Amino acid sequence: MKNVKVLGSGCSKCRVTANTIRATADALGVEIELEKVEDYAVIASYGVMATPSVVVDGVVVHTGGVPNAKTVERWIR
Repeated sequence: MKNVKVLGSGCSKCRVTANTIRATADALGVEIELEKVEDYAVIASYGVMATPSVVVDGVVVHTGGVPNAKTVERWIR
């Protein structure tokens, strides 16, 4: 199971990003642990300067903007 974190303030782009990740994982039948991180100290610890950012298994894979489903699919396969 992959651990996926969406880093951000909880803004609409962060919510859309989390929803896209969940929907893509569900469509592929892939189990993931999805966590939304809104604590600025934790976000800063990843060294990201833009949100939403996405961390998969401890590695930052995306910063700023909403990723599309094809990109998300590559992360979780």
